[in-house]
Amino acid sequence: MPIRRHRLLALFLLAGALLPLAGCEMAGHPRSTISPVSDFGWAIQDVYKQIFWWSVGIFVVVETLLLVAIFRFRVKEESHEKPEQVHGHTKLEIAWTIVPAVILVFIAVPTIRTIFAVAAPAPPDAIRVKVTGEQWFWRFEYPDLGVLTANEMHVPVGRPVEVLLHTNNVIHSFWVPRLGGKRDLVPGRTNRQVFTVQKPGLYHGQCAEFCGTAHALMRFDLVAEDPVSFERWVQTQKAAAPPAAEGKAREGATLFLSAGCIACHRIQGTPSQSAIGPDLSHVGGRARIAAGILDNTPENLARWIGNPQAVKPKARMILPKKLNEQQIDALVAYLQGLQ
Repeated sequence: MPIRRHRLLALFLLAGALLPLAGCEMAGHPRSTISPVSDFGWAIQDVYKQIFWWSVGIFVVVETLLLVAIFRFRVKEESHEKPEQVHGHTKLEIAWTIVPAVILVFIAVPTIRTIFAVAAPAPPDAIRVKVTGEQWFWRFEYPDLGVLTANEMHVPVGRPVEVLLHTNNVIHSFWVPRLGGKRDLVPGRTNRQVFTVQKPGLYHGQCAEFCGTAHALMRFDLVAEDPVSFERWVQTQKAAAPPAAEGKAREGATLFLSAGCIACHRIQGTPSQSAIGPDLSHVGGRARIAAGILDNTPENLARWIGNPQAVKPKARMILPKKLNEQQIDALVAYLQGLQ
């Protein structure tokens, strides 16, 4: 019996020692939620830490008392006496009522304070970004800057950003794990989220609410950059798309307007001004395509144009007519040139 008891105790201690290591790899993961890079994320992280340590303390106390009860008050093999019967303990009952209430107060106060802090109005100098969730891509509009783009959101480091969340179809959820918590996009209303990114980098985001067949493939990138680089990006996005060069690119520009692409996509400075699909004005300068699931390479772009259903099941990109390999290459040359 003593050997078995020692083995159980050793396993318990080993599990307790290894548990903190379970989260070490996640801390540096691109989609980690425990290494935030914004004030919004750190506010949530601070509350999480406080609740975590309260939970650890409660766990240690409760498990210690449980182990004491198991080993100290277990039935002795050599004894057949009936244990003393205890009916109620007023002081103990008062204690285990008051102590949890006090703990809940210590948890509730910072939690409520954080809720009000992250729900506070955006400061006057905040950059507004209207985020619209589609099936299945993201539309980003900067109403004060005159910029419209898709699937790649740029923000300056150190400046507050207010995202205004809309959807014209089903419920979506805006989530950049390194920035903080999720926020739903609900039909018929506008939700908002305010944050200031503190560290430059590329941060992956995704829809976090099931919204249809391609929900898991509805991703986006958030690019946090220094203010000078952000201003340069804004000026690039506001400019009309560069004219197509000679050769394949010129052929692709003509084909874009005649093959049906014009019915769904906008390219600034051209007759193509539809807002059904993603804005393609500067698609050649984006890191990824197809709502963040493919790197923006000529091969991947040709694959996406040639058979979008094979890349993203139930994708709503439908080509009016079948394109041959030469036509696809021409479209790729044109779109890749839209920097």
